[in-house]
Amino acid sequence: MAPIAAPTHLTPKAYLKLERKATTKNEYVNGETIAMAGASFAHNFITLDTATHLNNQLMDGECQVATGDLRVKVIQTESYFYPDIVVVCGEPRAEDNVFDTLLNPTLIVEVLSSSTELYDRDEKFAHYRQIDSLQEYVLISQDKVQVMQYRRQEPEWLPTEFWTLSDVVPLVSIGCKLPLQHIYRRVKFDTDN
Repeated sequence: MAPIAAPTHLTPKAYLKLERKATTKNEYVNGETIAMAGASFAHNFITLDTATHLNNQLMDGECQVATGDLRVKVIQTESYFYPDIVVVCGEPRAEDNVFDTLLNPTLIVEVLSSSTELYDRDEKFAHYRQIDSLQEYVLISQDKVQVMQYRRQEPEWLPTEFWTLSDVVPLVSIGCKLPLQHIYRRVKFDTDN
């Protein structure tokens, strides 16, 4: 989903009140709301197939998978985001008794597009890194076979890149494996690029 800046400065409390009534999704960073635009077929297929593959592996365990509509709050920066996929292990902690804002994600996955790639790689990741419970951040390209995994290895985040359909991403924090052939199974790439 491509971020589109909206010129509205709000407090976190005012944002959350408006967002819970909104018919569209908006992220919140530094007092500003960012409207979330629609997504392509490739983006949707990758998100659904990745979430399904993870959910099948985690079905009987302590970790749970959610997609796009579960908001995540970064307490340290008072920011709110809608990751494409989020996994929480153990008891989910919510911001309040509405239970629509997660505070303790273990794994976050974002599916990249040309309009969101820099935002997801840089600004969002700078916020996400501050979440104490977060152990892995995965970025999946929708334009080519490319997955970037960041794993928390205090005091830094170690990147590993995967480029071929035969690659398998080891998601250590949730005890899963993510074969690229599964997440890209319904995506057709433009061979001219």
